[in-house]
Amino acid sequence: MRLYLSSYRLGNKPEKLTGLFTGDKRVGIILNARDASTPQDRVTGLQVQIEELNKLGIESNEVDLRNFKDSQEVRVELSNYAGVWIPGGNAFLLRRAMYDSGFDSVIGSLVGNKNFVYAGYSAGSAVTGTTMRGQELVDDAGAVGEVYGGDVIWDGLGLVSYSIAPHYKSDHPESSAIDKVVDDFIKENIPYKPLQDGQAIVVSAELEEIAG
Repeated sequence: MRLYLSSYRLGNKPEKLTGLFTGDKRVGIILNARDASTPQDRVTGLQVQIEELNKLGIESNEVDLRNFKDSQEVRVELSNYAGVWIPGGNAFLLRRAMYDSGFDSVIGSLVGNKNFVYAGYSAGSAVTGTTMRGQELVDDAGAVGEVYGGDVIWDGLGLVSYSIAPHYKSDHPESSAIDKVVDDFIKENIPYKPLQDGQAIVVSAELEEIAG
């Protein structure tokens, strides 16, 4: 398994991300955490991601999960990439898009092949745990019904055995809300790992570290 779960953007040690790739560095950018944004904001945001990844020698283009209706379609599309890069936004929108498209039913086996890289930040990191509980203190869960017309998905992807609290004790607009999320994790006995902006959880095979 190869994971790069950042608090904010590429973090302070982006070489840890590039070091996870075993061959071609080509990723699909999944921007569905921003499905409530205007089309122009999405285009602008996508271009920022492409340019930042390009500076690391990582080629990329968008994989919009709204274009897929079953897991087989997603699997075929992702077979063209060495990994995914999933930026921040509303974690509940992202999680619902992963469910509707079937992404959530194939990502486990993809990262399990030891060559495919799951990478992202903020919402892209927050969805990887076992539960989405606590995230409602940061993101608007009601946006799911407004944007997709479906229910909130409360189960996480289960790629890691704990919840992630990004932007912890950081100079970020969501940091004060993250303090409440951490308090909720403690109250509900939910295992968690806080990340300050600049930090990332890096998993390579059986090794895990917090870089940055």
